[in-house]
Amino acid sequence: MGAFPKQGLLVAAALAVGCGAGWAGHYYHSGTTSSPEDSSEEAPQTVNTSLRNIIDQTAQAVPAPWAMGQNNHNFIASAVERVGPAVVRIDAERSVSQAMPDAFQNPFFRRFFGEEMPDESLPNRVEQGTGSGFILSPDGRIMTNAHVVEGASTVTVTLKDGRTFEGKVAGVDPVTDVAVIQIESSDLPSVTLGSTEDLAPGQWAIAIGNPLGLDNTVTAGIISAIDRSSNQVGIPDKRVQFIQTDAAINPGNSGGPLLNDRGEVIGMNTAIRANAQGLGFAIPIETAKRIADQLFTTGEVQHPFLGIQMVSLTPNMRNSLSEELGIKVTQDTGVLIVRVMEESPAAVAGMQRGDIIQSIKGKPVQSPVEVQAQVERSQIGEPLEVVVLREGRTETLEVRPTALPNNP
Repeated sequence: MGAFPKQGLLVAAALAVGCGAGWAGHYYHSGTTSSPEDSSEEAPQTVNTSLRNIIDQTAQAVPAPWAMGQNNHNFIASAVERVGPAVVRIDAERSVSQAMPDAFQNPFFRRFFGEEMPDESLPNRVEQGTGSGFILSPDGRIMTNAHVVEGASTVTVTLKDGRTFEGKVAGVDPVTDVAVIQIESSDLPSVTLGSTEDLAPGQWAIAIGNPLGLDNTVTAGIISAIDRSSNQVGIPDKRVQFIQTDAAINPGNSGGPLLNDRGEVIGMNTAIRANAQGLGFAIPIETAKRIADQLFTTGEVQHPFLGIQMVSLTPNMRNSLSEELGIKVTQDTGVLIVRVMEESPAAVAGMQRGDIIQSIKGKPVQSPVEVQAQVERSQIGEPLEVVVLREGRTETLEVRPTALPNNP
């Protein structure tokens, strides 16, 4: 006879125990005093003793359901347990000037009140806001969103354990919506930074923050999309390619961390779409960390600026753009320059309206988002090689980016 498979033996053993227990129970409780022909009167007791030993051993091997739940954290709970202490609440106050109501600007009131006319400005109004942040290092460096602390010189930082600190805003960058805060302490809990290099839609995403004043709230979902442009998200004045997630992100979550399944920070959450339902966005951690390092070092960030406006070409747009711009568009795809600002680095380098950008720094580009990303990685004042297609011929230009002006 061949050997039974291991799985078959386990099933057979389970059936044998089950059937035996049922038979022995019936035999014992029926009150029968006789035994099978080849068994003695001691058989029932012997069988029951053996079965009791088997049942006791099985009970020890398989814990009760309530015991299984003890110390049985899933990966989300484990990630939150590690990172949660480093997530903070940020309370900011800012003074906002108030203008005199329009009715009091009427000349009639001025003639009536004369010199007793109240000042055109009213006492400043104090606005309060709450957001989230996370500790980057044990010495009290904290990252959050710029819109959480913008206009506030000092903020109150509250840790999960209840400790509070007065924090100093070390720098704010509205272009990427990143800000940094410093608190005076040491040996603080801090996060572990991850990477978005291999990030893909469908992977787990965990958000921690203080939405709507509810401290240390955890939500989870998946990565819905990556590389969402600021135009797609609805904030064209920002220079960020966002991570999209369906983990719930609400007002108050802004500045909190977005984690992967290992509890590493892969992004900084930002609640930027008031009408979004089931949509959340986060700034990739590489972008946020690069900006934060500059803010801690110099207190400001200078973004490279070329001075062009671009659109993505499509076959349907080719003819209409040719007519509207009065130029000949020679391709169905690519990045078309529709405007070159006067005296900008692009104008100085000889870039023209109608040029189709082929590559930047030797890397082919297919969309304005890719162009913006390459420019953002460049250095102010250093030559940047840009290859364009102009009326069917290739031109190589050298552009030296300048700092992004306040009102480009």
